Amino acid sequence: MRALIVLLGLLINSHAGVHALPVPEQDRVGIDFRRTTLVVRDIDTSLKLYRDVLGMKVIYDQMIRTPVGKPDNETDRIRRLVFLRANDTYIGVLGLLEYQKPRKEQPISRLAFEPGTSVQLFATTDLPAKFEAAQQVPGVEAMTAPRIVHYPNYDGTGTIAVRVSIITDPDGFVLEINEPLTDLNVARD
Repeated sequence: MRALIVLLGLLINSHAGVHALPVPEQDRVGIDFRRTTLVVRDIDTSLKLYRDVLGMKVIYDQMIRTPVGKPDNETDRIRRLVFLRANDTYIGVLGLLEYQKPRKEQPISRLAFEPGTSVQLFATTDLPAKFEAAQQVPGVEAMTAPRIVHYPNYDGTGTIAVRVSIITDPDGFVLEINEPLTDLNVARD
């Protein structure tokens, strides 16, 4: 069965780019990592990067009012929450949360790869184009231009070649946008 899953993965990857394979039932664990939610200053600006440049699809876009059912002028809090998906609607979803009432303005921290920071990793098949387009979004900063990095293979023999770039989004969140150049399914075996 494992050989069939690997073979199907190779066929899919050879025709459609980078895709995740399901974990075999006997290897599953009792938890799924569903979503990361980023608190942002302006969702519309963030959507220019995550939706328009990276190509994620909006699957939820709602205003959350407290207390529920009151008009905006009678609410204590108003938040806009957007969920975006890549290729799965259950796992790997990205949430964007904007506090509109009261506004939450925080200074942007440009620390990257320091304790207490996170890195969102996106894999693509057209990194040069996405990297160039990302730099056109207001507030996006390039930290590392696309370059090839060699990581040890999963079993420690050989390497996995990945084209890697690093940017910060308009709110200072660090994104690694990479393009695997080695078939990751072959690299795992």
